[in-house]
Amino acid sequence: MNFSAEKASRKWPCDGLACGERPMVTVAAILLMLCAQVAPAAAARKSGAWSQGAGSELSRERGPKLSRTALPASVPLPKARPADAPAPEPDRSGARKQTPEEPTEQAAPAAPPPPSACRLALTEEIAIAPSIPDIHGPGDCGGEDLVRLEAVVLPDKRRVSVKPAAILHCPMASAIAAWIRTDVAPLAASLGSVISDLDNFDSFDCRGRNRMVGGRLSEHGRANAIDVRALKLANGQSISLTDRTVSRALRESVLHSMCARFSTVLGPGSDGYHEDHIHLDLMERRNNYKICQWDVWDPLPQIAPLLPAERPDEAPPREVAAKSDATRPDAAKSEAAKSDTAKSATSEPDAGDTGPPAKKRRQNRRF
Repeated sequence: MNFSAEKASRKWPCDGLACGERPMVTVAAILLMLCAQVAPAAAARKSGAWSQGAGSELSRERGPKLSRTALPASVPLPKARPADAPAPEPDRSGARKQTPEEPTEQAAPAAPPPPSACRLALTEEIAIAPSIPDIHGPGDCGGEDLVRLEAVVLPDKRRVSVKPAAILHCPMASAIAAWIRTDVAPLAASLGSVISDLDNFDSFDCRGRNRMVGGRLSEHGRANAIDVRALKLANGQSISLTDRTVSRALRESVLHSMCARFSTVLGPGSDGYHEDHIHLDLMERRNNYKICQWDVWDPLPQIAPLLPAERPDEAPPREVAAKSDATRPDAAKSEAAKSDTAKSATSEPDAGDTGPPAKKRRQNRRF
């Protein structure tokens, strides 16, 4: 078989490119494809080699530095501030600035306030009234300088128990003690006895006035009031301050002593809420204004009984009483009058009487 370029050209004609240029283009395309596949692998090998070399160099350079800058096992504290160092300048607020050399100091607990003058004066020779912690809340209730008044000590060392013990502001407890020692004790002595107990109806109670919900806070809520019902004596007698059967003079004496010592005294006739006890407090008002409202009522009038009184045992028997009535002069006269009336009714009419005889009226037998 004969093959020549002329025959090939006749069999596969070349259009736009020369017959010699087509094989060159094909070879160039194959080479480009091979280079595209080989270039990433070479780049990866090159980067890996660089990183290993650089890492080894860095490790060789940084190794000694890390060993030289290693921290010690224990860090020493800063040195104390020397005594001759100048004082730090205060800031604008007036507080002293703390220097870095000074150690941080913890705040010391607040010291309790010193006892008040009332607390120092209210000794055990006057009253048994231990102090109690301050009460704060709820709301405006509570107060400070509080005591629990358990008993009042009389000048002769006798004790007047407060039952139950009253939680009061110290000035209020001191006023109660002075009232009992100075006024009530002599009053009980005039009755031939000694006061032994004070009937405490109410003292500290967080509530509104007259127990009205939403009303103004009562002085009881500030531990500045006490309600007294009665005074008990050692001989067993109980003096109820609102009892009408108690001597009016005695109740008036208690009234005057209370109104002279306390700023508020409320009893029967004040507002309808104090009919069975006496309210006392030391409320402060403008110009030292005081309120003393307590009507000392007289005993209630005795109502006549519906049934007759029982016959006394010493009365004579009823038969004896009937005979004694017949022997009286007025009884004899009444008997004589009755006999004369009967004779005149049965006698004949007078001769001068010409009128027809009177008919006998038939008796009415209906009852």
